Amino acid sequence: MYRINYRKNFDLFLIILPLIIVSAGLLFLYSASHGIYESNGTNFAHRQAMWLLAGIVMLVIIVNMDFRRILDWSYLCYGIMALMLLVLLFAGGARMGAKRWFSIGWLTFQPSEFAKIILIMVLAFYIGNNRHAIRTIKGLITPFLLAGVLFLLIIKEPDLGSALILLAILFIMLLVSEMPVKYMAGLVIAGVASSPFLWNFLKEYQKRRLLVFINPNMDPLGAGYTIIQSKIAIGSGGLFGRGFLGGTQNQLNFLPESHTDFIFAVIGEEWGFAGVLLVVFLFVFLISRILSVAERTNDFYGKLVVMGVAGMLAFQVIVNIAMTVGLMPVVGIPLPFVSYGGSSLIMNFIAIALVINIDMHRTLF
Repeated sequence: MYRINYRKNFDLFLIILPLIIVSAGLLFLYSASHGIYESNGTNFAHRQAMWLLAGIVMLVIIVNMDFRRILDWSYLCYGIMALMLLVLLFAGGARMGAKRWFSIGWLTFQPSEFAKIILIMVLAFYIGNNRHAIRTIKGLITPFLLAGVLFLLIIKEPDLGSALILLAILFIMLLVSEMPVKYMAGLVIAGVASSPFLWNFLKEYQKRRLLVFINPNMDPLGAGYTIIQSKIAIGSGGLFGRGFLGGTQNQLNFLPESHTDFIFAVIGEEWGFAGVLLVVFLFVFLISRILSVAERTNDFYGKLVVMGVAGMLAFQVIVNIAMTVGLMPVVGIPLPFVSYGGSSLIMNFIAIALVINIDMHRTLF
């Protein structure tokens, strides 16, 4: 019988920390969308609160499921996801030249967000069942095919940010699977060598983003505008910021995408270095708690999933902050639990739910 000793195995921080981060994120979103309302009277913060409730419902459901049964469904979920991404290219709703969403009225669904967690599950299932084969070149073919299919479908939308996250997940999970170092080094070299080839697959606006990373002033009113305004916003925040709703770059709409990819700039401008440091600390604390689950679980499948989740979140946090302060090109990666997006928020809660599930049931495997 499948029973859980909640009192013994439940890590309360895995619930408290995401809720604290989301709650702070609602404040940041309210500021970023202050005075902007849809026809139904809601703004980004209101809708994010609704997605938060949906995320909590999904967390409760998944925490109480049999983790091994969820793994058994991974290939089916993968097939459905690949089909959805394929259909999306022909029938998806287009925004700013990208087909990333299915739309039903005001409700939108972004499959690429859920592709991340599905890839983690299907890779864990395959690697767990082929633990020794994964150390050979032949055994690596399937993981690369699984990640490659989703990568190509998502890059065609185009969604470079989500596609890069899939590659990060693949790399991290292969690293955890004890893939030989020589193969890992070969992958890095191959990735660098293929960069000129991959350049031809990028859209023109993506190429401009990479070029202005080197010199934003080469196009200060175009591709370089957002990063210039972001750095101004963060720099003007000083030690303690300009105060809630007090950021001029944000409130006067000089900062594009302030509610999504560049919400970290809103934090820096209104809450200063102290606020930025607190947000970073919360993420580091959360990821460290997730890693502690991977360390204490005896189940190899579970360890793979937990490390995949930790790597996914860490990669998004690092890249989002780095691109906001001008240390990396703008590739369209949101700040987990903070940036606006229902699909992203629900997916992150599903990921946390899987970690909690594995931690609760670690003594049963």
